[in-house]
Amino acid sequence: MIRSNENHYDVVIVGGGPAGSTASTLLKKYAPELSVLVLEKMKFPRDHIGESQLPSISKILAEMGCWDKIEEAGFPIKIGASYTWGRNQDKWDFDFVPVERFVEEARPAKFQGQRTLTAFQVDRAQYDDILLRHAESFGAEVREETGVAKVLVEEGEQGKRIAGFELDNGQTVTGRYYIDGSGNVGLLRRALGVESEAPKELRNLAVWDYWENADWAVEIGVGGTRVQVRSLSYGWIWFIPMGPTRTSVGLICPTEYIKQTGEKPADLYHKALREQEDISKLLKNATPRGEVESCRDWSHLADQLCGENWFLCGESAGFADPILAAGMALAHNSAREAAYTILELERGEIDRDWLLERYDERNRTNIGQHIRFAQYWYAANGCFRDLQDNCVAIAKEAGLELKPKDAWRWLSQGGFTTESVNQALFGSFDIASAKQVLELFSDSKDANGGKEDVGWKLNHYNVLTLNLEGAKKGWIGQLQDGKIKRVLCYLRGELKLPRAGVYLDLINLLQKVDDAATIVQFIQQKVAKHPPQTRGVILTSYVQTLDVMIEQGWVKGKLDPKRPRVTLSNDGNHHIRTSAETDRALADSGREGIVRSNL
Repeated sequence: MIRSNENHYDVVIVGGGPAGSTASTLLKKYAPELSVLVLEKMKFPRDHIGESQLPSISKILAEMGCWDKIEEAGFPIKIGASYTWGRNQDKWDFDFVPVERFVEEARPAKFQGQRTLTAFQVDRAQYDDILLRHAESFGAEVREETGVAKVLVEEGEQGKRIAGFELDNGQTVTGRYYIDGSGNVGLLRRALGVESEAPKELRNLAVWDYWENADWAVEIGVGGTRVQVRSLSYGWIWFIPMGPTRTSVGLICPTEYIKQTGEKPADLYHKALREQEDISKLLKNATPRGEVESCRDWSHLADQLCGENWFLCGESAGFADPILAAGMALAHNSAREAAYTILELERGEIDRDWLLERYDERNRTNIGQHIRFAQYWYAANGCFRDLQDNCVAIAKEAGLELKPKDAWRWLSQGGFTTESVNQALFGSFDIASAKQVLELFSDSKDANGGKEDVGWKLNHYNVLTLNLEGAKKGWIGQLQDGKIKRVLCYLRGELKLPRAGVYLDLINLLQKVDDAATIVQFIQQKVAKHPPQTRGVILTSYVQTLDVMIEQGWVKGKLDPKRPRVTLSNDGNHHIRTSAETDRALADSGREGIVRSNL
């Protein structure tokens, strides 16, 4: 679009971090005629915490056209994370790809095969700079060392709207749309008076430094590793290799605990590193930068994420505790959503109110799911001996029972993510992984004295009937190639059942047959048509989606004693298991040599 005023733009974005870079790149990729300005108060490169990613980011980087640039930077491949968390100090692994199936391959590699399932561990100074320069290469105008002194707010037809920014250099810039990617500063959010709810018991402090020449806990194949998460009685430590020599090491601890002890954050940080044996061992020959930093690390969710001409993205919109490593995923995903929404508003082919309502609901649900899951993680961590009152308070505040089945009912009250038509998700996690976490953290017993499990709904029934009673027709949005495709769905209250992807396959099948064994047989036959390396993922997506459909009442089940039953378990899902189980799997596969451990 031709600009009549050199300081007027189609889109003005505050913040040049991952949210700002993602939104600006996608806007310019799909609508190069739009004028896009990114305002960044710092000079890049600059350090920033939040170095551990989730696999969903990789797909967005590929869409942005910069995955290869990130891969060429040589950041470690994150295959998963190693934890001490739960009722004891046992180590367990949460892997995106079962380590025994990880293939050693030369780097830089392509975004294909196993690399579509993994993530990066990044040095944010380098990572954010690559993304910002990439946005510039697409035609976004970037002004670094340019702060916003004042946000100009006015009353619009649909509530408060942004009228422009007064910059710290005395200039005023205006736009037709504004995106807040300012992180925890929440520049637009605060100026607009948007409230943000922060669960009291998840108000933590992050304390960290960077270390040179620390040993990696584990090296997997070529450049692969796991983030290390280690619980203490009063918090937890992260250990994230970000490159060949540089490692981020930090402590998360409740702010109230630090106030009670009277310890300085830096002193508590060094105490924690001395006390945790695994981390102490990895840092034995390492050198710290010597500049311990700290910041408030509160989970929160804004009451409103968009308005007449503005959008909140990333941490400005909400933040989930870093135990789930979801911060950057939420930033990239919400920025992508904002860019797509603006692109559709520009086309004018889809109802404006529906687009804005979708953005708000979709992203508030996603952030809320992560916060709720984090509440469970903390409440169920028996390692927090000095924080037991805090953990009890979290469970009480949430109305949360810690028995697996009760906890699953509580978690699923927040619904599931149905915007992905090929898999039901809880936040960034698949249903099986979420259930495994609940089982792992529990010490409750079933009627036979065994460990209580969450269970699969499909195990209780062998006759399944599609139930669309009382359902209305509505729409969800699918994002692809710069367009939001409206996908027909069934609505019942706040529940949504898409008529697309895996959901539609199951709907069509359930309209023909009701026998559970036959349904599972059909799923297996369909999965068998795919390449062997992807069959496990596809089979899991069908089974988990069917389970959620039963959970939410879209499918009614009953038990016919004359028919065969189907038995499902989490045993075949190797995302989460103890470190001892991982070692046995490696030995059974004859691939022990792919892993080199320093612990």
